[in-house]
Amino acid sequence: MKFGTLDDIETARKTVILRVDFNSPIDPASNTILDDKRFREHTPTVQNLQDSKVVIVTHQSRPQKKDFTTLKAHAERLEHLLGRPVEYIDDIFGRCARDAVKKMDCGDILMLENVRFNAEENIKMTPEEAASTHLVRGLSKLGDIYVNDAFGTAHRSQPTMVGLPYVMKSVAGTLMEKEVSCLSKVFSDSPKPVTFVLGGTKVDDSMNVARNVLECGIADRVVVVGVVANVFLLAEGVDIGCPSSDLIKKLGYYGEIKKAAEILSKFKDKVILPEYVAVRNEDGTRGEFSVDKIPDKYPVLDLGLDSLVPFTDILRNSGTVVFNGPAGLFEEDLFSTGTFELLKAASESEFSVVGGGHTAVVAESLGINDRFSHISTGGGACIEFLTGKKLPAISALEKSREMFGKK
Repeated sequence: MKFGTLDDIETARKTVILRVDFNSPIDPASNTILDDKRFREHTPTVQNLQDSKVVIVTHQSRPQKKDFTTLKAHAERLEHLLGRPVEYIDDIFGRCARDAVKKMDCGDILMLENVRFNAEENIKMTPEEAASTHLVRGLSKLGDIYVNDAFGTAHRSQPTMVGLPYVMKSVAGTLMEKEVSCLSKVFSDSPKPVTFVLGGTKVDDSMNVARNVLECGIADRVVVVGVVANVFLLAEGVDIGCPSSDLIKKLGYYGEIKKAAEILSKFKDKVILPEYVAVRNEDGTRGEFSVDKIPDKYPVLDLGLDSLVPFTDILRNSGTVVFNGPAGLFEEDLFSTGTFELLKAASESEFSVVGGGHTAVVAESLGINDRFSHISTGGGACIEFLTGKKLPAISALEKSREMFGKK
């Protein structure tokens, strides 16, 4: 790795500015955190800094959203998980924050207010621009070292992600290091054959991943499911019915059909499309049809059972499986079979990665999350990483190592 890690730096008795991503599902009415998975993923980094004064910088949601709120509940949840006091203060870098930091002893943990309450944090900017913001200048005065553990936000070029490494000695936290290491393995020494499963509704991201891993020779096969599969079927001239076609138009992905056609023209034998799908019948029941006989008025909502057997065989016989996006409307029991069975099969491969987001939630709900080699905490960040892009936060950490030295 070109960036520094906690092993490269002395943090004992130092004041550490720790950027994490505690952005979580929350009940706006009661301000109750509904899922603390990200808290649990970050706790090893916090525990590794137990001899430091830890000042936590994080966010919840973004402006105009219903769950854009203070971090009092987040501090309480972290305190519960750590079994150690976590002080919350409703300030970011003002006098109250400065005074609170001055009073800290080694082993203390302080959580600052939602950093996105500061307008500068919500603006995309270059690292140089970010380094000169009031936010970065103010936060950098609070600590000696900056540790970025927020992989889930690593694709955002925002001040705390890319500006602080330009003004402070900075390293990656335990989770950031783990994410980059595991995802990088997909591109280098992962067991063969390598299969990508791309589904869900983020069609443009999936197209970019498919193109990258096929053109670079990383993937031996790309299995497409969900709305992504529907776009590929349209590219092949298959009539998927009005409801499914209308959804693609509504999501703004009709232009992706051309991209799908280009991928198929180059890698026809490596892109695996479903031959059978499941639809919702007029009476609400599940119906199974081959793709050339999809009823015009019924929406495609899952992988067909006759496609499930060959698909699961492919995954079980793969050395590496990267799984990103569900195979259908998994929230409904009637259409959850494809997603559930494919995930179970993927977990049996020698090296298996789940790309965060909804897929990670399903894996945990099935109780099979421990069977995967790695489950990413960053949906968007993971996808961008798999497209071959260098994430802004990672580039900033690499630059910080150049600027402030390896030790």
